[in-house]
Amino acid sequence: MAEEPGKILLPDGTVASAEEDTTTERGKDRNWEEGQYIPVIVKRSDEVRRHPDDSLEHAIDDGLEQLKRPTVSLFLSAIAAGLTVGFSAMAVAVVTQAVAPLESTLLTRIATAVVYPLGFVLCVMSGAQLYTEHTATAVYPLLDRQATFKMLLRLWVIVIAGNLLGAAASASLLTMTETVIQAKAGYVAIGHHLVEFDAFSLIVSALLAGWLMALGAWLVISTRIGFSQMVSIYVVTFLIGLGGLHHSIAGSAEMFTALFISDEFTLRQTMRFIGLALFGNLIGGSLFVGVLNYAHIRKTQPASEASSIKTEDS
Repeated sequence: MAEEPGKILLPDGTVASAEEDTTTERGKDRNWEEGQYIPVIVKRSDEVRRHPDDSLEHAIDDGLEQLKRPTVSLFLSAIAAGLTVGFSAMAVAVVTQAVAPLESTLLTRIATAVVYPLGFVLCVMSGAQLYTEHTATAVYPLLDRQATFKMLLRLWVIVIAGNLLGAAASASLLTMTETVIQAKAGYVAIGHHLVEFDAFSLIVSALLAGWLMALGAWLVISTRIGFSQMVSIYVVTFLIGLGGLHHSIAGSAEMFTALFISDEFTLRQTMRFIGLALFGNLIGGSLFVGVLNYAHIRKTQPASEASSIKTEDS
Protein backbone atom coordinates (compact mmCIF):
# COMPACT_ATOMS: atom_id res chain seq x y z
CA MET A 1 0.00 0.00 0.00
CA ALA A 2 1.41 3.40 -0.99
CA GLU A 3 1.88 5.80 1.89
CA GLU A 4 -0.26 8.89 1.49
CA PRO A 5 1.71 12.15 1.60
CA GLY A 6 1.36 14.06 4.92
CA LYS A 7 0.16 10.93 6.77
CA ILE A 8 1.98 9.12 9.57
CA LEU A 9 1.58 5.36 9.86
CA LEU A 10 1.63 3.77 13.30
CA PRO A 11 3.33 0.34 13.84
CA ASP A 12 -0.02 -1.43 13.55
CA GLY A 13 -0.58 0.07 10.10
CA THR A 14 -3.21 2.64 11.14
CA VAL A 15 -2.94 6.29 10.24
CA ALA A 16 -2.12 8.62 13.16
CA SER A 17 -4.66 11.41 13.64
CA ALA A 18 -3.46 14.98 14.02
CA GLU A 19 -6.13 15.54 16.68
CA GLU A 20 -5.97 13.76 20.01
CA ASP A 21 -8.65 11.10 20.41
CA THR A 22 -10.54 11.97 23.56
CA THR A 23 -11.93 8.42 23.71
CA THR A 24 -8.53 6.92 24.52
CA GLU A 25 -7.40 6.52 28.11
CA ARG A 26 -4.66 9.12 27.65
CA GLY A 27 -7.11 11.53 26.06
CA LYS A 28 -9.48 11.12 28.97
CA ASP A 29 -6.64 11.62 31.44
CA ARG A 30 -5.52 14.80 29.67
CA ASN A 31 -9.04 16.23 29.76
CA TRP A 32 -9.26 15.45 33.46
CA GLU A 33 -5.88 17.08 34.13
CA GLU A 34 -6.86 20.23 32.23
CA GLY A 35 -9.96 20.50 34.39
CA GLN A 36 -8.04 20.05 37.64
CA TYR A 37 -5.05 22.32 37.24
CA ILE A 38 -5.20 26.12 37.39
CA PRO A 39 -2.78 28.10 35.21
CA VAL A 40 0.05 29.46 37.35
CA ILE A 41 -0.51 33.08 36.29
CA VAL A 42 -4.18 32.92 37.36
CA LYS A 43 -3.34 31.23 40.64
CA ARG A 44 -0.76 33.86 41.51
CA SER A 45 -3.23 36.61 40.68
CA ASP A 46 -5.82 35.07 43.00
CA GLU A 47 -3.28 34.88 45.80
CA VAL A 48 -2.36 38.55 45.47
CA ARG A 49 -5.87 39.96 45.65
CA ARG A 50 -9.23 38.44 46.46
CA HIS A 51 -12.36 39.22 44.48
CA PRO A 52 -14.51 41.82 46.32
CA ASP A 53 -17.26 39.23 46.83
CA ASP A 54 -14.77 36.87 48.48
CA SER A 55 -13.31 39.71 50.55
CA LEU A 56 -16.74 40.64 51.86
CA GLU A 57 -17.58 37.06 52.80
CA HIS A 58 -14.22 36.76 54.54
CA ALA A 59 -14.83 40.07 56.37
CA ILE A 60 -18.27 38.91 57.50
CA ASP A 61 -16.83 35.63 58.79
CA ASP A 62 -13.99 37.43 60.57
CA GLY A 63 -16.35 39.97 62.12
CA LEU A 64 -18.75 37.25 63.24
CA GLU A 65 -15.90 35.30 64.82
CA GLN A 66 -14.88 38.33 66.90
CA LEU A 67 -18.49 39.14 67.82
CA LYS A 68 -18.87 35.62 69.24
CA ARG A 69 -15.47 35.58 70.91
CA PRO A 70 -15.41 35.04 74.71
CA THR A 71 -15.25 38.26 76.71
CA VAL A 72 -11.97 37.54 78.50
CA SER A 73 -10.19 36.51 75.29
CA LEU A 74 -11.41 39.60 73.44
CA PHE A 75 -10.51 41.91 76.32
CA LEU A 76 -6.98 40.55 76.67
CA SER A 77 -6.43 40.86 72.92
CA ALA A 78 -7.63 44.48 73.08
CA ILE A 79 -5.24 45.22 75.95
CA ALA A 80 -2.39 43.78 73.89
CA ALA A 81 -3.35 46.07 70.99
CA GLY A 82 -3.34 49.16 73.22
CA LEU A 83 0.05 48.23 74.63
CA THR A 84 1.58 47.56 71.22
CA VAL A 85 0.33 50.77 69.59
CA GLY A 86 2.20 52.61 72.32
CA PHE A 87 5.39 51.95 70.36
CA SER A 88 4.06 54.30 67.69
CA ALA A 89 3.70 56.99 70.36
CA MET A 90 7.30 56.43 71.45
CA ALA A 91 8.66 56.50 67.89
CA VAL A 92 6.77 59.65 66.95
CA ALA A 93 7.87 61.44 70.13
CA VAL A 94 11.54 60.59 69.56
CA VAL A 95 11.45 61.74 65.93
CA THR A 96 9.43 64.88 66.76
CA GLN A 97 12.03 65.90 69.31
CA ALA A 98 14.91 65.05 66.98
CA VAL A 99 13.72 67.21 64.08
CA ALA A 100 12.36 70.09 66.21
CA PRO A 101 15.58 72.18 65.93
CA LEU A 102 15.12 72.28 62.14
CA GLU A 103 11.86 74.22 62.62
CA SER A 104 10.27 72.71 59.51
CA THR A 105 6.63 71.62 59.75
CA LEU A 106 6.86 69.69 56.47
CA LEU A 107 9.98 67.79 57.53
CA THR A 108 8.42 67.00 60.91
CA ARG A 109 5.28 65.63 59.25
CA ILE A 110 7.23 63.44 56.84
CA ALA A 111 9.67 62.18 59.47
CA THR A 112 6.93 61.28 61.96
CA ALA A 113 4.79 59.71 59.24
CA VAL A 114 7.64 57.33 58.41
CA VAL A 115 7.78 55.89 61.95
CA TYR A 116 4.11 56.29 62.97
CA PRO A 117 2.99 53.01 61.29
CA LEU A 118 5.48 50.81 63.18
CA GLY A 119 3.29 50.13 66.21
CA PHE A 120 0.27 49.51 63.99
CA VAL A 121 2.13 46.96 61.86
CA LEU A 122 3.16 45.08 65.01
CA CYS A 123 -0.37 45.27 66.39
CA VAL A 124 -2.32 44.14 63.32
CA MET A 125 0.13 41.46 62.20
CA SER A 126 0.12 39.96 65.71
CA GLY A 127 -3.66 39.58 65.56
CA ALA A 128 -4.43 41.92 68.47
CA GLN A 129 -7.85 43.57 68.31
CA LEU A 130 -7.82 47.31 67.63
CA TYR A 131 -11.01 49.37 67.91
CA THR A 132 -10.54 51.17 64.60
CA GLU A 133 -10.41 47.85 62.72
CA HIS A 134 -13.80 46.90 64.09
CA THR A 135 -15.57 50.12 63.18
CA ALA A 136 -16.16 48.36 59.85
CA THR A 137 -15.25 44.67 60.19
CA ALA A 138 -17.69 44.05 63.04
CA VAL A 139 -20.40 46.00 61.20
CA TYR A 140 -20.51 43.67 58.17
CA PRO A 141 -22.26 40.78 60.03
CA LEU A 142 -24.85 43.25 61.33
CA LEU A 143 -25.55 44.56 57.83
CA ASP A 144 -25.77 40.96 56.61
CA ARG A 145 -28.31 40.19 59.36
CA GLN A 146 -26.09 37.57 60.96
CA ALA A 147 -25.55 39.59 64.15
CA THR A 148 -27.48 41.99 66.36
CA PHE A 149 -26.68 45.54 67.40
CA LYS A 150 -26.36 44.30 70.98
CA MET A 151 -23.53 41.97 69.90
CA LEU A 152 -21.83 44.83 68.04
CA LEU A 153 -22.14 47.20 71.01
CA ARG A 154 -20.71 44.53 73.32
CA LEU A 155 -17.65 44.12 71.10
CA TRP A 156 -17.05 47.86 70.83
CA VAL A 157 -17.29 48.37 74.60
CA ILE A 158 -14.92 45.49 75.37
CA VAL A 159 -12.37 46.45 72.72
CA ILE A 160 -12.43 50.17 73.59
CA ALA A 161 -11.99 49.40 77.30
CA GLY A 162 -9.13 47.00 76.59
CA ASN A 163 -7.44 49.34 74.11
CA LEU A 164 -7.59 52.31 76.50
CA LEU A 165 -6.32 50.24 79.42
CA GLY A 166 -3.47 48.98 77.26
CA ALA A 167 -2.71 52.51 76.04
CA ALA A 168 -2.63 53.82 79.63
CA ALA A 169 -0.34 50.97 80.70
CA SER A 170 1.92 51.65 77.72
CA ALA A 171 2.02 55.35 78.62
CA SER A 172 2.99 54.45 82.19
CA LEU A 173 5.86 52.30 80.94
CA LEU A 174 7.04 55.04 78.58
CA THR A 175 6.93 57.55 81.44
CA MET A 176 8.94 55.25 83.71
CA THR A 177 11.59 54.79 81.00
CA GLU A 178 11.84 58.49 80.13
CA THR A 179 15.37 58.64 81.54
CA VAL A 180 16.32 56.14 78.84
CA ILE A 181 14.13 57.29 75.92
CA GLN A 182 14.52 61.02 76.65
CA ALA A 183 11.64 62.24 74.51
CA LYS A 184 9.67 64.43 76.95
CA ALA A 185 9.67 67.44 74.62
CA GLY A 186 8.31 65.22 71.86
CA TYR A 187 5.45 63.91 74.02
CA VAL A 188 4.55 67.46 75.06
CA ALA A 189 4.52 68.68 71.44
CA ILE A 190 2.28 65.77 70.43
CA GLY A 191 -0.01 66.43 73.40
CA HIS A 192 -0.57 70.01 72.28
CA HIS A 193 -1.40 68.77 68.77
CA LEU A 194 -4.06 66.49 70.24
CA VAL A 195 -5.84 69.08 72.41
CA GLU A 196 -5.45 72.39 70.57
CA PHE A 197 -8.27 71.90 68.04
CA ASP A 198 -11.97 72.70 68.39
CA ALA A 199 -14.44 69.83 68.64
CA PHE A 200 -15.59 69.97 65.01
CA SER A 201 -12.06 69.92 63.57
CA LEU A 202 -11.03 67.08 65.84
CA ILE A 203 -14.07 64.97 64.95
CA VAL A 204 -13.55 65.45 61.20
CA SER A 205 -9.84 64.66 61.56
CA ALA A 206 -10.72 61.50 63.50
CA LEU A 207 -13.34 60.64 60.88
CA LEU A 208 -10.67 60.65 58.17
CA ALA A 209 -8.34 58.58 60.35
CA GLY A 210 -11.12 56.06 61.07
CA TRP A 211 -11.90 55.87 57.36
CA LEU A 212 -8.28 55.09 56.55
CA MET A 213 -7.91 52.53 59.35
CA ALA A 214 -11.07 50.66 58.35
CA LEU A 215 -9.89 50.74 54.74
CA GLY A 216 -6.60 49.29 55.92
CA ALA A 217 -8.47 46.44 57.64
CA TRP A 218 -10.31 45.79 54.37
CA LEU A 219 -7.03 45.72 52.43
CA VAL A 220 -5.55 43.26 54.92
CA ILE A 221 -8.53 40.97 54.32
CA SER A 222 -8.29 41.43 50.54
CA THR A 223 -4.59 40.66 50.15
CA ARG A 224 -2.45 37.58 50.71
CA ILE A 225 -0.93 36.89 54.12
CA GLY A 226 2.52 38.38 54.52
CA PHE A 227 4.37 41.35 53.08
CA SER A 228 1.43 42.78 51.11
CA GLN A 229 -0.61 43.02 54.31
CA MET A 230 2.24 44.86 56.05
CA VAL A 231 2.42 47.29 53.14
CA SER A 232 -1.34 47.88 53.34
CA ILE A 233 -1.12 48.73 57.04
CA TYR A 234 1.94 50.91 56.52
CA VAL A 235 0.39 52.93 53.68
CA VAL A 236 -2.84 53.85 55.49
CA THR A 237 -1.13 54.70 58.78
CA PHE A 238 1.58 56.65 56.94
CA LEU A 239 -1.20 58.82 55.49
CA ILE A 240 -2.68 59.31 58.96
CA GLY A 241 0.70 60.42 60.27
CA LEU A 242 1.40 62.63 57.26
CA GLY A 243 -1.91 64.43 57.67
CA GLY A 244 -1.57 64.73 61.43
CA LEU A 245 -4.97 63.03 61.72
CA HIS A 246 -6.29 61.83 65.06
CA HIS A 247 -6.40 58.13 65.87
CA SER A 248 -8.26 57.42 69.10
CA ILE A 249 -6.10 54.59 70.45
CA ALA A 250 -2.62 55.66 69.34
CA GLY A 251 -3.63 59.18 70.32
CA SER A 252 -4.69 57.91 73.74
CA ALA A 253 -1.24 56.40 74.30
CA GLU A 254 0.30 59.73 73.25
CA MET A 255 -2.11 61.76 75.37
CA PHE A 256 -1.74 59.60 78.47
CA THR A 257 2.05 59.84 78.18
CA ALA A 258 1.88 63.63 77.85
CA LEU A 259 -0.46 63.74 80.87
CA PHE A 260 1.81 61.54 83.00
CA ILE A 261 5.06 63.21 81.99
CA SER A 262 4.06 66.90 82.07
CA ASP A 263 1.84 69.17 84.16
CA GLU A 264 0.76 71.12 81.06
CA PHE A 265 -2.21 68.82 80.46
CA THR A 266 -5.29 67.87 82.47
CA LEU A 267 -7.39 64.72 82.74
CA ARG A 268 -10.34 66.66 81.33
CA GLN A 269 -8.39 67.52 78.17
CA THR A 270 -7.37 63.89 77.84
CA MET A 271 -10.93 62.58 78.19
CA ARG A 272 -12.24 65.20 75.76
CA PHE A 273 -9.76 64.13 73.11
CA ILE A 274 -10.45 60.43 73.60
CA GLY A 275 -14.24 60.86 73.43
CA LEU A 276 -14.21 63.01 70.28
CA ALA A 277 -11.61 60.82 68.56
CA LEU A 278 -13.54 57.62 69.32
CA PHE A 279 -16.70 59.15 67.86
CA GLY A 280 -14.97 60.44 64.73
CA ASN A 281 -13.17 57.13 64.12
CA LEU A 282 -16.48 55.29 64.49
CA ILE A 283 -18.29 57.42 61.91
CA GLY A 284 -15.41 57.27 59.42
CA GLY A 285 -14.95 53.51 59.66
CA SER A 286 -18.57 52.34 59.83
CA LEU A 287 -20.07 54.74 57.28
CA PHE A 288 -17.34 55.38 54.72
CA VAL A 289 -16.01 51.82 54.64
CA GLY A 290 -18.44 49.42 56.33
CA VAL A 291 -21.74 50.59 54.88
CA LEU A 292 -20.38 51.67 51.48
CA ASN A 293 -18.38 48.47 50.91
CA TYR A 294 -21.28 46.25 51.90
CA ALA A 295 -23.79 48.23 49.84
CA HIS A 296 -21.86 48.41 46.58
CA ILE A 297 -20.68 44.77 46.67
CA ARG A 298 -24.02 43.26 47.68
CA LYS A 299 -25.77 45.49 45.13
CA THR A 300 -23.76 44.02 42.24
CA GLN A 301 -24.23 40.39 43.27
CA PRO A 302 -27.90 39.93 42.21
CA ALA A 303 -27.17 41.52 38.83
CA SER A 304 -24.19 39.22 38.30
CA GLU A 305 -26.20 36.15 39.26
CA ALA A 306 -29.09 37.15 36.99
CA SER A 307 -26.70 37.72 34.10
CA SER A 308 -25.15 34.29 34.67
CA ILE A 309 -28.55 32.58 34.70
CA LYS A 310 -29.62 34.39 31.53
CA THR A 311 -26.44 33.28 29.74
CA GLU A 312 -26.97 29.65 30.73
CA ASP A 313 -30.60 29.70 29.55
CA SER A 314 -29.64 31.12 26.16
